[in-house]
Amino acid sequence: MTAPPTSSGTSAAPNLSRGLVAGLVLAAAAACIVLVLLVLPGARSDPYTRQTLELQGSVEHGALLFRLNCAGCHGIAAQGLVGPDLHGVAERKNQRQLIQQVVSGRTPPMPRFQPEPQAMADLLAYLNGLV
Repeated sequence: MTAPPTSSGTSAAPNLSRGLVAGLVLAAAAACIVLVLLVLPGARSDPYTRQTLELQGSVEHGALLFRLNCAGCHGIAAQGLVGPDLHGVAERKNQRQLIQQVVSGRTPPMPRFQPEPQAMADLLAYLNGLV
């Protein structure tokens, strides 16, 4: 059975399909907005990140941590080897992103590494000084 012709002589089915697609797109966009609103506050309240950012880091201790844990891939002077050159990394990523990169090891072959918050603050202080 087909839809009765409209006053213009065309079927109403294409209009119904467009309306359904538009409704689905709108519902998906609303779901994404709700998800972002729920996830972002949780990311900001991550206790490890929050505690790390509250601490004052030591560049000297951060340099030692870097040489022990990171230099094998990023180079002794952070110039990049297997891993990327880290000079100016604090200009490309914010502090939370740097912490998450180190902790998660998101970019293979980087391993996960979660030092104590003070050690992470020290590593951040060192990375922030790489210009």
